[in-house]
Formats: sequence, structure tokens, C-alpha cells
Amino acid sequence: MLNLDFGAVLQGQYLDWLIGGAFTTLWLFAAAWVCAFVLAVLLVALRALALPPLEWLIAAYVNYHRNVPGLVQIFVWYFGIPELLPAYITGFINDHNGEFIFALIALSLNSAAYMSEDLRSGLRSVAATQMEAARALGLNYVQAMRDVLLPQAIRVSVPPLVNQALSLFKSTSLAMAIGVAEMTYASRQIENETYRTFETFALASAFYLVMSWTIMAVGGWYNGRHLKVKGR
Repeated sequence: MLNLDFGAVLQGQYLDWLIGGAFTTLWLFAAAWVCAFVLAVLLVALRALALPPLEWLIAAYVNYHRNVPGLVQIFVWYFGIPELLPAYITGFINDHNGEFIFALIALSLNSAAYMSEDLRSGLRSVAATQMEAARALGLNYVQAMRDVLLPQAIRVSVPPLVNQALSLFKSTSLAMAIGVAEMTYASRQIENETYRTFETFALASAFYLVMSWTIMAVGGWYNGRHLKVKGR
């Protein structure tokens, strides 16, 4: 017979760990998403210049991050990159929550690779004449991309971008491997102390489910709002 006791993990320091883990997960996800989106937009704009050396470099970046496991990428940043940096820089990073910083960098770069491909597909759906029209109006390349082409590409790319946001949110759990005290790390820590395996991971699962549904709901709301505006 099951002897469930959720109260055992929802009190005292265990509750504090869960709340702290949830906050760290959300903060890591939000910061990584913003960094990834900005970088993805930049990659798409640069790749659209159709300069062979630049295209090859960006293609190599995308292929690396799409084909190497995310956990390996986190390990590269946490264990490998510090060996290439001057000691004072490594020391500064380690003194300012280095685990979180390296996890943020790795997750942002990984997600940006996927987002850039989604945005690139969206940009391809925009008529080539849009750029010609923008340039005819006196806009330079940056202005045309910023004010005309990219806004349209982003709207078209909302569904796959929502999927990437979901993937990024779930990937934050990988940060536990280098000691980031996010939700999975906190849950594992509580389980080790209380031996309440089902209760602990049931709560963690509920957190991930609720947040995933929230991301999907926000994405659906934004997409539906855009379609209504377009329908007018």
C-alpha cells in the first residue's frame, strides 16, 4: 500500500529548495531564450547577405550545435573553455556563479542554432520583392531587415519558435550536471535526504508540465492574435 506524504517535502528547507529551484529554472530559461532569440536574428540577417565565407561559418555553427548533444556542449563550456581563458577571467566567472553563466551560454548558443533555422525558413516565405521595395523606399539593408522582412519572418515562425522555447525550457534540467541548483537538481537533493522519491519527482513533473502548458498557451494566444489581425 502506498504511503504518500507530500507534506514531508513541502515544508522547511525542502520547500525553500523547491522554490529556489523553480526560480533558477525560470530565470535560466528566460535569460537563455532572450539571448538565443537575439543571436538567432543576427545569424539570419548575416546569412541573408549571401557571402560564402560567412555562410560557411554560420552553417558550421548551426551544424555543430544541432548535432552534438546539449549535455556535451555544457561540459565543453564548463570544463573545457575555462582552460583556454586567462586565469583572472576564469576566477571572476567562478566568483559570480560560474555554473549558471556557463550553462546559460551553452543553452543560448544551442537554442540559437535551432531558432536561426526556423527564422531562416520564415524569411524564405517572405517575397523577395519585399526587399526590393524596401530598398526602393530608401531603406538600407539593416533597416529593411529590421523593419520589413524580419517582422514578417518572425510572425510566420511563431509555431516552430514555440516548440524551440519548449525544448529550451526542458533542456534547463541539463544544467544540474554542472551543479546549477535548478528544479531537477533541487528535486534530486530533496529525494536524497527524504527518500520520498515519488512525491519529490511528482512535484517536479507537475512544475514542468504547468510551465510547458503555459508556454504553449502563450504561443497559441500570440499566434491566434496575429491571425485575427491578419484576417482583418
